[in-house]
Amino acid sequence: METDSRESAEASPGKYTSLEGLHGTVSVPPQQAGFWRHWRAFVGPAILISVGYMDPGNWGTDLAGGAQFKYALLWVVALASLMAVILQVISARLGVATGKDLAQCCRDYYPGWMRWPDWVSMEIAIGMTDLAESLGGAVALKMLFHIPLVWAIIITAFDVLLLLALQGMGARLIEAVVTVFVLTIGVCHGIGIFGLAQTRPDFLEMGRAMARPDFA
Repeated sequence: METDSRESAEASPGKYTSLEGLHGTVSVPPQQAGFWRHWRAFVGPAILISVGYMDPGNWGTDLAGGAQFKYALLWVVALASLMAVILQVISARLGVATGKDLAQCCRDYYPGWMRWPDWVSMEIAIGMTDLAESLGGAVALKMLFHIPLVWAIIITAFDVLLLLALQGMGARLIEAVVTVFVLTIGVCHGIGIFGLAQTRPDFLEMGRAMARPDFA
């Protein structure tokens, strides 16, 4: 019985496609199209994923760690980024090979009793992650505009709902909005690294810190 269900799932890879309507709004170029046309079609998810490394929670953690330990823990950031790249490549290959995301594969190929523990653990992980992002965004609004923290949290939650509402207008619009955010952060980060003498890092010292890990 279990074998039959797995074979049925493998025979119809598009049956459980997540956000099928949203993904269908992106036109896929023909196979003989050039590299740049394919790049434009598929670069959107990469931009969306990049936000996970530029959110206020990460910035707050990195700034606090840098202020206390300077470059001593920079190797942790580099190692974590490398591990994330490996996991994302594996996830992309899983999606290409099966036509499903990780949650759908867990449902289809793991024993049935594992579904509830998987779901509960993922909900806890999502809640803990979102808590850090919400607080980070709220603190940023408070520091920039002197908004009371409670109202800053409400505004941050509203931003999330607004972004979810934009899904009805197609994936390209969401990708465009997120791209603007990413470019804004990138420009600000570039100014902080190369434009201001007060925040310009010592690249030689950074290289030595990454080459010789320290557990400070």
